[in-house]
Amino acid sequence: MDAATKSEASGLRPALRHKFIALVGNEYVRAATAADAVVGAQPKLVIEPGTERELVNVLLLSNYAGLAVIPRGGGTKLGWGNSPASADLILSTARMTEIIEHAWADLTVSVQAGCTIQRLQETLSQHGQRLALDPLWPEKATVGGVLSTNDSGALRLRFGALRDLIIGVTIALPDGTLASSGGKVVKNVAGYDLPKLVTGALGTLGVITRAVFRLHPLPLNSRSFSVSTVNAEETQKLVLAVQDSKLAHAFLQSHFSDDAPPVSDILFEGTDAGLTAQEAQLRNLSAPANISETSTSTWTAREDLWAFSDPAGTAMAKISILPANLAHTMELVAHSANAHQLQWKALMYATGLGGLRLEGSAGSLRGALRTLRGELQGQHGSLVVLHRPDKMPAFDAWGMAGDALALMKAVKQQLDPKNTLNPGRFVGGI
Repeated sequence: MDAATKSEASGLRPALRHKFIALVGNEYVRAATAADAVVGAQPKLVIEPGTERELVNVLLLSNYAGLAVIPRGGGTKLGWGNSPASADLILSTARMTEIIEHAWADLTVSVQAGCTIQRLQETLSQHGQRLALDPLWPEKATVGGVLSTNDSGALRLRFGALRDLIIGVTIALPDGTLASSGGKVVKNVAGYDLPKLVTGALGTLGVITRAVFRLHPLPLNSRSFSVSTVNAEETQKLVLAVQDSKLAHAFLQSHFSDDAPPVSDILFEGTDAGLTAQEAQLRNLSAPANISETSTSTWTAREDLWAFSDPAGTAMAKISILPANLAHTMELVAHSANAHQLQWKALMYATGLGGLRLEGSAGSLRGALRTLRGELQGQHGSLVVLHRPDKMPAFDAWGMAGDALALMKAVKQQLDPKNTLNPGRFVGGI
């Protein structure tokens, strides 16, 4: 690299672009379009390396040149987080899709970051196994993107979060280092816990290039049921009763909205005899509530929440509460939505995590989100905005960072001192 490289950075002059082409090939370097924008920020280039070494070299050159780099997988959650302080190039893992090793006897898999979740699951299923994870849009979402956003759904209740499923990771750092931590066996405890550190870091610490996961067997059979209740208070009683029972459910989620009574879904997995026994216990536990067996549509409940037709009049948020505050939280949502003349829907998991959709004018959305965030933070919860209209007044996606912010900034400074990766997108402007 020559001294002129830094002066080329601001406009991405042809000489710098030619250096990227030399690293990955002409067909994998292109000008960014409006479709590549990241929360209102327009990058200049999109680069698709085909190997870890190519990715490391592109990142190293970008870091040296002072470019802001936005890592991207399938792009399904690129709108999550704050708008980047700057965005010069998209670093895509679209070509890094290899399933490196499926050690089926050890219930582990090593996979490149650009592999989609659906393709990974299809491969694992050939040996009767799965990654016990249900993220949004698995046909497009990639391993790296799901890890960076810490995206998981209702199965988290039974199998744990991503931090419980990942046992090894390799990331590219801006200084040209490929850092690895963890291993290929479930009980590996050696080294610094890099896998958990980068999970949910929104790509601000390094670019994930590969990951190793622990796996679970596919269930022999599964059955799901829906339980209707008259209000949020009765729903909370049902959820807590199920959680306190001996039922071996794989997930438990509840639907709320401004135009229908609450409904809760519960999934059981196992043998036919076991499923029959579980159903009998559930019916006894929830009587006299109305129970019906449901189809696989319960798996798409979170995607259905995201199926809105007017992005300019919709806000989406992830909320976290204590499970014992479920009814109170839904009352707060209903009151705030009514006060701001908004329509709303929510999907809450028994873990206390959930999604909220608000629809209405941009100003009213901001007012409702601000009110709800204050209320939830006051009861040890949180509200993270995942989508908001372009015309909505400025609103931080994350909310209060808490006592961990100083430590988070210190880690960022250690791994990405020039603030190359996703600058300003994460908590506290990291």
